[in-house]
Amino acid sequence: MKDVDVVKEIKYVGLRITPEMHEKLVYIAKYDARTINSLALNLFNKCIRDFEKEHGPIQSEDMDN
Repeated sequence: MKDVDVVKEIKYVGLRITPEMHEKLVYIAKYDARTINSLALNLFNKCIRDFEKEHGPIQSEDMDN
């Protein structure tokens, strides 16, 4: 798969957060030498790993709603 194809597959997720939360996330991201996007992706991946550890892997047929 080409990089261009991968980019087309990436989904956009807009989040509404308070200015205070945004400032704190910027601080944490800078502390870890990351972007806020990278920080969020890392947290999302951790959430998925934790869920699957407790409940088992999420299969593609589970997501067909």
